[in-house]
Amino acid sequence: MRAIRGTEIVAASCLTLLGACDVGPPYVPPTVQAPEAFKEAAPALYRAAPNGAWQPAQPQDAALKGNWWEVFDEPELNALEARLNLGNQNIAQDFQNLMAARAQVNEARAGYFPTVTVTPAFTRSKSGGASSSPAASGTTTAGASGGGSSGGARYGTEYALPFEVSWEPDLWGRIRNTVREFKSAAQVSAADLENERLTEQAALATFYFELRGQDALQDLYDRTVEADRKSLDLTRVLAQTGIDNDEAVAQAEVTLKNAEAAGIGIAENRALFEHAIATLMGEAASSFSMPVKPLTTPVPAIPVAIPSQLLQRRPDVAAAERTMEEANALIGVETAAFYPTVTLSATGGPQSIGLAQLFSLPALAWSLGATASETIFDGGLRTATVAQFTAAYDADAAAYKQTVLTALQQVEDFVASLRVLSDQIVRQGEAVRAAQKFLDIANGRYQTGLDPYLNVITAETTLLGDQQTLVTLRVSEMTAAVQLIQALGGGWEVSQLPDGAALSSTELSPASAAAP
Repeated sequence: MRAIRGTEIVAASCLTLLGACDVGPPYVPPTVQAPEAFKEAAPALYRAAPNGAWQPAQPQDAALKGNWWEVFDEPELNALEARLNLGNQNIAQDFQNLMAARAQVNEARAGYFPTVTVTPAFTRSKSGGASSSPAASGTTTAGASGGGSSGGARYGTEYALPFEVSWEPDLWGRIRNTVREFKSAAQVSAADLENERLTEQAALATFYFELRGQDALQDLYDRTVEADRKSLDLTRVLAQTGIDNDEAVAQAEVTLKNAEAAGIGIAENRALFEHAIATLMGEAASSFSMPVKPLTTPVPAIPVAIPSQLLQRRPDVAAAERTMEEANALIGVETAAFYPTVTLSATGGPQSIGLAQLFSLPALAWSLGATASETIFDGGLRTATVAQFTAAYDADAAAYKQTVLTALQQVEDFVASLRVLSDQIVRQGEAVRAAQKFLDIANGRYQTGLDPYLNVITAETTLLGDQQTLVTLRVSEMTAAVQLIQALGGGWEVSQLPDGAALSSTELSPASAAAP
């Protein structure tokens, strides 16, 4: 082995140092001054709450996990969410977007390596015999390897197997920044996938409790219709005995028919929620149905993290931050255009007029070369391009801050909603009990002939309205609980974003694309 000369060592060292250059701006993760605590979760707001009102759990008491819907302790909901994770087509679409983004990372990484091409060639040629005589040319027309003659013409055969290698060293970080750009874009896609997954899961839980609310209303109207039917029968008996009159019977009939009509209308809303649940799970609405089950699920105590932790748990916040790094990398890619491009190339391979001699050492031919190019004048194109992507980065920074502010607002909103709704439910429960007592008194006085049937109708209407309001509040409370969990990120962590190794994995699936 020949000795390596000092000039070669110096050249190699220079190339190594140049390869480490990155002319783009360094990326500094953004910092947002988050408040110390959520105002609406302050313990002082809950000290005067009535018994049975909702209170948030402390973060150390419990933590939201990946299967966040399990906090509701509803086995049916758990089974539906499992089917959604496998069958939802919006999740599947976002997963394929992640696969496309991951492929772009591998495409960008290919720029680190040289390009090698091979162009096998076979040439058979003929030269006319009239152009020169054998004596004049100093050659014969027959007996040459790979050739022959006929009537003074000469034939020749040539075989070639040339290889060509070209490589552009990443002297200024253009390729590195391109890889970083696409890696960040793939992480944005991964965060978008998790955000879509959380959105679909929350929509399913919301529709589930809405449907159960319709079942509760249906049960309420069924019981109301049964009570009104008994009242009508009683009124008819009293009218026949002379204690009451036909007017009271007519009033009782109107009350019954109104309750029956309202009860029938509930079926429409229930069907719509059932169809929506089927579509979320990727199933045809025509082949899906859910059994009737009134809403009885209590709202769970949900741990509300401190605001600084929220920034690590929201996939949309993570997507906004990764978008900033993607924009930062693009600035680096465009800045590298101000510097010269160097391309190293080499060609070589066997070339022979005979197939037997093609792989012999004398048949080997080669060449080495290097080129450099630099744009001298472009009318300010590169400067304008860098300014464009710098402005895009600043816009992404503003979008990130707005996403954080929106996340903080949503948590405050839904914590406040749960607190107020739970207080309302306690008070509304008291109103229902009072209305029931009012109806009992009105029925007693009517049956003894002290009051007209109109008083019973008034009491029944009051009770039905209060009961409807209570069911509506319960549904609103459950959906607010789902929305709060969604606002908290559903137990997701930014550490679950795939890194470079995970983005190159061939084992990603829609259910595990964001697993660490």
